Amino acid sequence: MNIKIIGVGKLKEKYLVQAMQEYLKRLQAYAKVEVIELADEKAPENLSETQMMQIKDKEGERILAKIKDQEYVIALAIEGKNPSSEAFAQKIENLGIQGKSQLVFVIGGSLGLSPAVMQRSNAQISFGKMTFPHQLMRVMLTEQIYRAFRIIHNQPYHK
Repeated sequence: MNIKIIGVGKLKEKYLVQAMQEYLKRLQAYAKVEVIELADEKAPENLSETQMMQIKDKEGERILAKIKDQEYVIALAIEGKNPSSEAFAQKIENLGIQGKSQLVFVIGGSLGLSPAVMQRSNAQISFGKMTFPHQLMRVMLTEQIYRAFRIIHNQPYHK
């Protein structure tokens, strides 16, 4: 399986970079994973609704430029489904069985994802109603993808 993780913003903290590297190393046994970091738009503190949409649209254009037509896109969005780790693993396994071996996970910037990215996505998942830093979310997603493959292969780790 080929997995692409597209994230707006760059991982800066050393401990988050190390955590990502560890999960990416572990994932090598199961899938080819590519991480694409895209520039985020600088935004002042008090934004108008129009300015927020402009920023999301610019970031959205960058995201969409990295997605190919045949790829199955899963957007991380607070309004998405909130699956258990087992249900997430089942989703990944089912996609592979259906021949959808090119998955793309998208993590937007601090303002979220543009309507165009949401429309392009084939599915949306949420890690809950809480707000998490986008850098930490990238590590959490990578860990959950690793956990999913452990579950799929009936290997210990996920309990």
